[in-house]
Amino acid sequence: MQIDEKHIAEPGLVVMDVTAADEETARVVMNGLQQWWATSGVTPVWRVPGEEGVRSRVYLDIRRPGRPGPPDF
Repeated sequence: MQIDEKHIAEPGLVVMDVTAADEETARVVMNGLQQWWATSGVTPVWRVPGEEGVRSRVYLDIRRPGRPGPPDF
């Protein structure tokens, strides 16, 4: 999957690919990230045929804080 340049066009913007053993783990991680920073939220999870685990992509803006307090990992 290609990364669109607009998603990393300036400092503080991040594209993060999440790989996890299962969908629940991937969702927990994405939820935790959105508690720290502004993100695209919990995004769809997919499987790549022939590869272990599940994947997802989340977009972050680390210049904008999320909810106060530690993430709920």
